[in-house]
Amino acid sequence: MSLPAGPKPAIGDLIASRLRDVQDFPQPGVLFKDIMPLLADSAAFGACIDALAELPAASEADLIAGVEARGFVVAAALARAVDAGVVPVRKAGKLPPPTVSARYELEYGSAEIEVPVGVLEGKRVYVVDDVLATGGTLAASIELLTRAGAVVTGIGVLIELGFLGGRARLPGHDLTALLRL
Repeated sequence: MSLPAGPKPAIGDLIASRLRDVQDFPQPGVLFKDIMPLLADSAAFGACIDALAELPAASEADLIAGVEARGFVVAAALARAVDAGVVPVRKAGKLPPPTVSARYELEYGSAEIEVPVGVLEGKRVYVVDDVLATGGTLAASIELLTRAGAVVTGIGVLIELGFLGGRARLPGHDLTALLRL
């Protein structure tokens, strides 16, 4: 699919037009923001990657860290755009050792994530994810990357659910959200 002819739409408007709301997923009371229509639209997804690639914190990174699982897609595309490597922030038990891990609270439960040891020491890392909600996942990711020896240069998300206050859990970090709801 291509973007409409004429003036380039604002990136936030473009993202909003490609979102699908899924009520009561993954559990009752949660309104899930599905980015699959955005990912399936090559022009819109490309515009998102281009917007993130323009950020100095991303373009100066050695590695792009993608947070499980949709963040992997964003990280791989962004890493290619800025000529950086990719490192995953995975659910516990999915990476071969050695790893470091952290347990944290989600808006609807708890989880444990891990990062590899040995590839992060002294590297400048830009962290990406699809959605910033309560900030627990990104805060744990930053803690892990730092413990593994990385220097976090910034954070990029496609969507920030501002009403959940996740930004407050990430003080002192350069955070860019392409769309804030």
